[in-house]
Amino acid sequence: MPEMTFRVRWPDGKESDCYSPSLVIRDHFTPGQDYPIRDFLEKADTALTQASERVRARYGFPCSRALGQLAAIRQASASFLNQADAQVRVLSFRS
Repeated sequence: MPEMTFRVRWPDGKESDCYSPSLVIRDHFTPGQDYPIRDFLEKADTALTQASERVRARYGFPCSRALGQLAAIRQASASFLNQADAQVRVLSFRS
């Protein structure tokens, strides 16, 4: 199963590499695009859950690394949720 990394810039300017066990991330995000924090969270939840389910369909168990990445994204986002104008930029994809 092709895995990928997507790099994001948080509202405070910090950058993070995020893991996905599937290229499904490309269906939900576009490099160079800004997303309001709540939209980013919703899309990340959908994409990483789908990626984990693809692993389950193929190997019989969900991808704990994808679910761990989703938990890390939720934690990183928490401090920005009260900022109405907070945006996350998806910088790049790397396979």
